Amino acid sequence: MKTPPTIAVVIPAYNEEQHVGAVVQAALLLTPQVVVASDGSRDATAQVARDAGAQVVELTQNVGKGPALFAALQATQAEYVVMLDADLVGLQLEHLESLLRPVLDGQLDMAIGIFDGGGLMTDFGNKMTPHLSGQRACRRDWLLAVPHLGEERWPEPAITDALKGSGVRWDYVELPNLAQVMKEEKHGFWKGVGHRSRMYVNLLGYKRRKRKSIKLKEERHS
Repeated sequence: MKTPPTIAVVIPAYNEEQHVGAVVQAALLLTPQVVVASDGSRDATAQVARDAGAQVVELTQNVGKGPALFAALQATQAEYVVMLDADLVGLQLEHLESLLRPVLDGQLDMAIGIFDGGGLMTDFGNKMTPHLSGQRACRRDWLLAVPHLGEERWPEPAITDALKGSGVRWDYVELPNLAQVMKEEKHGFWKGVGHRSRMYVNLLGYKRRKRKSIKLKEERHS
């Protein structure tokens, strides 16, 4: 009899005490292995996630989503992982199954979730930059092997780069009536715009940092 695959949900989180509990509770409907990596949160994110039933990894400093994701992945031995943002609103078991099913069935190596009908701004932002989605499903060993995953503050460009270079099968999966809390809602309009701008500056600098890393390695071996 074939052993069923092991599945974990991994959730990087920074100052998400208001939302992470509901995300954890929904994730537990899919699997008992839910890991939240609190990225140096200054609020009660870690305790709320723990009270909701998650295994919690606490990073002592805010080092970014990439290192937090990497820490969460290292905290489980599951064969497959579903990666989620901690500030989702309206997450249901059906969303998680939609992400995971094509991967478990062997149709895709990675499924990337796209909001549909969750709200004008979240839908628009997600569909304009779908490659930055934080909702994904794939094999854990593949994700752990993504170059620079644990070094990048925002891991999505590194994942996208690995997808393009490895020939794996991937596609977008619509997640109906799911939304994400906008930075402008969390921090106020202008402060939220500032957070968003810094995020995009960091994301756009990925290729430059990659070239610099390759050059340094070449110099060490020359």
